[in-house]
Amino acid sequence: MILLPIRDRGRMGTSVFLGLRAAFPDLTVTVDRLVQTETDIAMAYTIHGTHHGEFAGIAPTGRLITARGMQIARFEDGKIVERWGSSDELGILLKLGAKVSPG
Repeated sequence: MILLPIRDRGRMGTSVFLGLRAAFPDLTVTVDRLVQTETDIAMAYTIHGTHHGEFAGIAPTGRLITARGMQIARFEDGKIVERWGSSDELGILLKLGAKVSPG
């Protein structure tokens, strides 16, 4: 997994989650590990869901997916000022039958 900073903190994150929820309406998120410091919170999670809506241009397949991911947030004055996240999007695409080639 590669951690990338998410610069559009509010709308982008919400849009990605709503897209997942639309494609996998029974989506569940299980928190596997939660770590906190004075300024940061990190969470490792696992998602599960059934593909009942379009996802990344792939028509619904009815397949069950499981994928892991993580989020790290840095806080100042009680607000998130930076956030990084990563999830196994390639694994999801492969489980849905996508043909992926390097390059």
